[in-house]
Amino acid sequence: MSVTGLNSLEKKAAFSLASVFGLRMLGLFMILPVFAIYGTHLTGYSPIWLGLAIGAYGLTQALFQIPMGLLSDKFGRKPIILFGLLIFMFGSIVAATSTSIYGVIAGRALQGTGAIASAILALAADLTREEQRPKVMATIGMFIGVSFMVAMVLGPIVADLSGLSGLFWFIVILTIFAMFMIQFMVPNSVNKAPKGDNVALPKKLLSLLGNAQLARLNFGVFALHMAMTACFVVLPRLLVEIGFPLAQHWQLYLPVLLGSFFVMLPFMIIAMKKQIENQMFSAAVLLLTISLFLLWFVGNDIYLIFATMFAFFVAFNYLEATMPAFLARIAPAGLKGTAMGMYSSSQFFGAFLGGVLGGFIESKYPQQDVFLVMALVVAIWFLVALSMKQLKKSKSYSFAMSLDGEEQVDGIAEQLINMPGVYEATLVFEDAVAYLKVDDKTVDLSKIKALLSS
Repeated sequence: MSVTGLNSLEKKAAFSLASVFGLRMLGLFMILPVFAIYGTHLTGYSPIWLGLAIGAYGLTQALFQIPMGLLSDKFGRKPIILFGLLIFMFGSIVAATSTSIYGVIAGRALQGTGAIASAILALAADLTREEQRPKVMATIGMFIGVSFMVAMVLGPIVADLSGLSGLFWFIVILTIFAMFMIQFMVPNSVNKAPKGDNVALPKKLLSLLGNAQLARLNFGVFALHMAMTACFVVLPRLLVEIGFPLAQHWQLYLPVLLGSFFVMLPFMIIAMKKQIENQMFSAAVLLLTISLFLLWFVGNDIYLIFATMFAFFVAFNYLEATMPAFLARIAPAGLKGTAMGMYSSSQFFGAFLGGVLGGFIESKYPQQDVFLVMALVVAIWFLVALSMKQLKKSKSYSFAMSLDGEEQVDGIAEQLINMPGVYEATLVFEDAVAYLKVDDKTVDLSKIKALLSS
């Protein structure tokens, strides 16, 4: 097999799993641009309940992300993914048939219980060679970004044609299609990637809580998704109030999202080439802060709102795309799966709290004060981001080990860490696996393989 590109199995796995992930996220995102309008017609409506309905899926996603990943390791990836999609479909049906805000909240919470992200990423790792795994993960990340853009455009169109209930029934159809793809298009796992790289290990969670770099990143993704969710508690209604009908919102979202995506790409390239990733990251957080302050300040001018939203999504897309890459480089060797579990839980808990906090602020104060509060939260993140350490360029590898006894582990680990280009080495005797984080330009992988196989 060639190591220079994806083979046919990896291509099929990348496209099919990315499509399933994208369809799943499309179903979650489509509610954001419309619920602030259509939710007001539900029995029991209040701004707080509406915010809870928008964010409810985030709480259950945060709670079930790690358990579902562990179940996939025990019972198999595909069965757990199908089970999660089935739960998501039932949640969508509950929301579709509800006439009260409470029923929609229950449906949204049930949607989030089908937390399949960790299981999908683990299956993607199982189906790919280590040197090709970043390409597959990047493909999945790209599809998530595309699904967000499509949801912002498609949500108002579908809701305008069929109402809130029709939107949830449309999500049911998407979920059935995703289940079909998992069953018939996604390859069966032919190997298992090492657990520590892809599945969160609960016993290791505490060991990561004291990692200051990871803590900054987890707080960042928490703040990012809290701000985004809170904004969509009030933004659709604000646009309607200034004379921009919901059915036309896609005309705003489409150019804003597409344009912001293409604008942020050169900055990503420049940051990597000139090795100013930390500085560009902090600049993006600052831009996000300024754009939120401006959304609070601009009032009812549609052109100023358009320009400010454009700046918001340039920053949002940049941060959303770069933070997983930062995570991969920060996570200790052999604990990437655990670090990703904490990161994902922080992300979804931020979405939950953003919905609740947005609804609470709107119920007590002018709706645009939501932007002000979120600006202050992101400003704190900016101060936190300034203290991030410069990241080393590194790659992660895992190798099978040949050991005669556990007493060898410490000696081999000491030899590995003293090799040129090796930043970290974690050896797991029970799994006979060595996890390494290395400088790919200076490390001699042949010497590492020889040591571990001797």
